[in-house]
Amino acid sequence: MNYNLPTFSTQDSMKFFRTLNSRVNAYFRENNIKKTGNWQIYLKTAILFALFLTPYFLILALDLPFWAHLLLSVAMGIGMAGIGMNVMHDGNHGSYSSKTWINKFMGGTIYVLAGNVYNWQVQHNVLHHTYTNIHGHDEDLEAGQIIRFTHEAKWRRFHKFQHYYSIFLYGLLTFNWAITTDFRQMRRYLKRKLSYGKFKSPVIQWTTLVITKVIYFSIWIVIPIITGVIWWQVLLGFFVMHYTAGLILSVVFQLAHVVEATDNPIPDENGSIENTWAIHQLHTTANFAPKNKIVNWFTGGLNHQIEHHIFPNISHVHYSKISEIIKQTAAECNLPYHEFRTMRSAIAAHFRHLKELGTEPTAA
Repeated sequence: MNYNLPTFSTQDSMKFFRTLNSRVNAYFRENNIKKTGNWQIYLKTAILFALFLTPYFLILALDLPFWAHLLLSVAMGIGMAGIGMNVMHDGNHGSYSSKTWINKFMGGTIYVLAGNVYNWQVQHNVLHHTYTNIHGHDEDLEAGQIIRFTHEAKWRRFHKFQHYYSIFLYGLLTFNWAITTDFRQMRRYLKRKLSYGKFKSPVIQWTTLVITKVIYFSIWIVIPIITGVIWWQVLLGFFVMHYTAGLILSVVFQLAHVVEATDNPIPDENGSIENTWAIHQLHTTANFAPKNKIVNWFTGGLNHQIEHHIFPNISHVHYSKISEIIKQTAAECNLPYHEFRTMRSAIAAHFRHLKELGTEPTAA
């Protein structure tokens, strides 16, 4: 990763963000509604936690056949991804509620998803939302050497097959969180003294990480084994749960940023980005399936990724309403607004892009 952070232009002759921000604020003011969550997100939270936890208690309480155990593990993975996209995500952006303590509590649900609040807020809120799609700064584009997400990443011979094998690796996202990623990230972020808000003592961060990991593995592995579930079924179910959640979360992210339409801007020799931050978000982000109510509900509005990136402090329950305001303002300023009508078309665009990125540069 590059530690020399790029800077964005401050020149916006079209006054895009000033106009947009004024219009969005007017929408909330005129309709007398808060920018944070409402009854919709509260109901969704209850449903998703029921989907996540009910299978767990059924596994503990009942002597189930192996196939039923696996199906319940898949259900937990779906619930896990749903909580991550809807509850944890809004909480850690401070948009779940107007009350700070509720946001912190809901953001803390990442601990039952195998993650860590400090790491996630630095990677997502600070690095990804600030330096979106900029190679060497947006860690969401990092996949080690195994997948090439940008033209700036080093090409390797096996990348020519990445549009085939990548989907199998996507499912490892949260499993890696649980095992290794959090420890590597915390060491890296604390060394750079990065934080979202006040920088806390490294001792507190490391202590929190270790304690929450011990509790996490106790809940999902130790307790089921103690209650009589066969150990190998527990471990396999744990992996299936994580693989399901990781696959969903990875695909949702890729469709928003790693597709043919989005850009990967390169800072100039002075470390400057051509556009302002808000306009940069339009160039680097895409929406998908905006009219699909099921996708919109389950992904926490992350199919409206443009709205989320420009207004991360607004709850996802409002994205479909403000999307037309953003689309109209972008059109007036002759700026892009990338959007795939269906999820299928976005998936096709992602894997076409992966195939293109996997082509040997000298032969491209």
